[in-house]
Amino acid sequence: MWLLLKPVSAGVRLLMISDDQVLLVKHVYEPYWYIPGGAVERNESLEDAVRREALEEAGATLHDLQLFGAYTNQERGKCDHVIVYLTQDFDLSCQGDDEIEFCQLFPIDDLPESMSLGSKNRIREYLAGKTNNYGAW
Repeated sequence: MWLLLKPVSAGVRLLMISDDQVLLVKHVYEPYWYIPGGAVERNESLEDAVRREALEEAGATLHDLQLFGAYTNQERGKCDHVIVYLTQDFDLSCQGDDEIEFCQLFPIDDLPESMSLGSKNRIREYLAGKTNNYGAW
């Protein structure tokens, strides 16, 4: 169906970094750790979407946000546009919804091995001091 319709979607992800630690979540239906995020809903702004996803997945309230990058993922015959934000100012309870199995802060230099490649790449860009990022997810 994806190959016939060639849908275009928009999503958001979030680098939540504090005290040299980064927040990662593990969904109940995925084997990998991810930076939090998800789909942008109809009639929702990007900022509203990233704030909603942070609350749903990590019980987090975000304060200052910065645009980190814009990426395109064309895997599996679809075209996803992913906007990534960065925050270093947030309140965190790690009380996510039932789709999140684990929510945890990891030392940014000691990440879990079972991490999504896109999430790893965003953290690498952050550590390299890269800003205004764009390209392939």
